[in-house]
Amino acid sequence: MNEAATLLTLINRVLAVPVDKEIIIVDDGSGDDTRRLLQEEVAGVAPYTTVLYHSTNQGKGAALRTAIPHARGRFCIVQDGDLEYDPNDYLVILAAFKNPEVAAVYGSRFLKGLPPMRLPNRIINLLLAAMVRVMFGTRMTDEATCYKAFRTELLQALPLTCQRFEFCPEVTAKALRRGYKIVEVPISYSARTLSEGKKIRWTDGVEAIWTLVKWRFCRF
Repeated sequence: MNEAATLLTLINRVLAVPVDKEIIIVDDGSGDDTRRLLQEEVAGVAPYTTVLYHSTNQGKGAALRTAIPHARGRFCIVQDGDLEYDPNDYLVILAAFKNPEVAAVYGSRFLKGLPPMRLPNRIINLLLAAMVRVMFGTRMTDEATCYKAFRTELLQALPLTCQRFEFCPEVTAKALRRGYKIVEVPISYSARTLSEGKKIRWTDGVEAIWTLVKWRFCRF
């Protein structure tokens, strides 16, 4: 939602990555110039691109649930509309799928050292990763990363209910509960500030903690 300032730059960066790809974009009820840009400069223009629209803002999780059934490729990579993550990292993410036992690949911001981010965000990130290690017995350094990639049939089979940023802990918990193997690879990261449009807040961290706990024990 509301990523007009970075949208076209991001799409061009994604298109430039030298892998076969389709791009599925969900405009989650944007109130800025995002929808006009999508309609006039992206939809029907950018190759292999599908644009879907929400009439009102519903949240990141809802946008992803809208997009997932439309995926046709072998793998799905989640991409935010800002420029915090570098699409060139798709290459190292996809390379990890050469191991047939790997069902999901997370791009970790912490495997190259401590990335620049606000202290509360850093604390929540470290706490969520520790919770995954303790509750699911899986080594993880960055549960909350945007760059989550899945074999498409796995992702489409998971019964997701998320609306907002709780997509991350929900998809992690449910994939691990079903016995799928998640591995991490190092990626680059350039955090943006609240004034630049950073949307996640401390309350989203609390919700993520609860979501991990809930889907560790609840049936689905």
